[in-house]
Amino acid sequence: MCTAEIVLKNEAGLHARPASVLVKMATGFNCNINLIKNGRKCNAKSIINILSLGAKCGEALFIETEGEDEKEALEALVELANNNFGE
Repeated sequence: MCTAEIVLKNEAGLHARPASVLVKMATGFNCNINLIKNGRKCNAKSIINILSLGAKCGEALFIETEGEDEKEALEALVELANNNFGE
């Protein structure tokens, strides 16, 4: 299992557009991927689950990956977050 902390830099938080970019990337990996906010864990391959976190700008989230390609997935998702999910 791999984990990394990210801090949301998107002004509007993790709304539908960046969440959909996250889901699209996450579904390309075979491992399980979760987002964790304040101890609440959700499946990062589900846009509904991601949006239910209500993550806002400046908040810290953890990305947790577990499985076959966990390291590659974690690196790609952290890079995506650091690039503001393409916004």
